[in-house]
Amino acid sequence: MYEKFVKRMFDIILSLVAMPFVLLAIAVFAPFIFLTDRGPVFYNAPRVGKDGKVFKMFKLRSMKVNAPDIRNADGSTYNSANDPRVTKIGKLMRKTSVDELPQMLNVFLGHMSLIGPRPATPKILEDITPLKEARFKVRPGVTGYTQMMYRNSAQGDARYEADKYYVDNISFALDVKILFMTVLKVLKRENIYNDGSAKKEEKVPENIGGRQA
Repeated sequence: MYEKFVKRMFDIILSLVAMPFVLLAIAVFAPFIFLTDRGPVFYNAPRVGKDGKVFKMFKLRSMKVNAPDIRNADGSTYNSANDPRVTKIGKLMRKTSVDELPQMLNVFLGHMSLIGPRPATPKILEDITPLKEARFKVRPGVTGYTQMMYRNSAQGDARYEADKYYVDNISFALDVKILFMTVLKVLKRENIYNDGSAKKEEKVPENIGGRQA
């Protein structure tokens, strides 16, 4: 009952409540993003959602135009405090997670949920396993159990195991706990970066024209 109906109802209501704040954040940060390099304000990232369907996830652009995609050896996105691809305003947005706010529109449209596994890039479909596939049983989230535990610092299969735990134990109480703990981690600025495998990083072009996240 909760997973199929109540959770979706909460997503619609909360995304509508959040929309004025999302629009305000866009109005404040959009000029700085554009003036940095005259590039697009938004980065529409292809991501894999429920049942393995690909959709466009909305983000405020935090990287320079045509920045290359760099991944750690385990396939996770490389994310460092000294990443030269990230703009000055982008660093601020990432620390506060402001760049993720436009995903509330994805929540309203039904592509995502407020709470769920973070949406993966289509590259995950190239080497799918039962562990990875478990996340596709539910809508991906703006935040989730993995973010509560690790935020951006999860390595290897740890993030997929955390995603599977959430899928197998989804409940209203767990969602409330995840939301509360995520807010605390953002305020404390914990586990912002994912550069634990930086020495083994590899470049994997995600799309023609480069990555602009």
